[in-house]
Amino acid sequence: MSAERVVLVTGGNRGIGRAIAERFVREGYRVAVTARSGEGPEGTLTVRADVTDAAALDAAFTEVEQQLGPVEIVVANAGITKDTLLMRMSEDDFDSVVATNLGGTFRVVKRASKGMLRARFGRVILISSVVGLYGSAGQTNYAASKSALVGFARSLTRELGGRGITANVVAPGFIETDMTAELPEETQKQYKANIPAGRFATPDEVAGVVTWLASDDAGYISGAVIPVDGGLGMGH
Repeated sequence: MSAERVVLVTGGNRGIGRAIAERFVREGYRVAVTARSGEGPEGTLTVRADVTDAAALDAAFTEVEQQLGPVEIVVANAGITKDTLLMRMSEDDFDSVVATNLGGTFRVVKRASKGMLRARFGRVILISSVVGLYGSAGQTNYAASKSALVGFARSLTRELGGRGITANVVAPGFIETDMTAELPEETQKQYKANIPAGRFATPDEVAGVVTWLASDDAGYISGAVIPVDGGLGMGH
């Protein structure tokens, strides 16, 4: 039964990651989340790890394997932003965002792939952003790190596609989270005017796409970029 599979969601203590973890729990999966602080939702195993630290990640995976079993589905969701215009962007603003959003995905997926290869089954789901392909002023670091996930997933598909492992990218647009709630009302209005759907998504709308990609129904989908953005990106 696919729903008994073991899932690891990075950054699963808040925002979209938390909604994804909650959805997997509801659907009967065994779910672990990594968090630097705080706890994952009820019914999940929380393990401490920073995705920029390979040794801490390895220990976290070992803990999940001991308590739940080998990780069969990995959702690379942990990410940070340090938005500023290019002329003002420091080396650290750039390097830290790339190290977390892209480097973190590399470390997590590399460690997860060992068990997936043994099992000849795996689902790798990378959480990108509409900004990755659409672009956004003041986010060259973030957009570059998020668009890079597409090349990563497609190369992984070519490497591991014959072993029952799929790798896909989900690209959310504007989502109702604490982050968007803090935007001034006028700004929110402007954003919504550009979204054909006329509204932001709920985190659960993103989570539903992620759990579907993890299911047996999506076994022949790999290397895809699935936008969940209300039509904002339109093929970008």
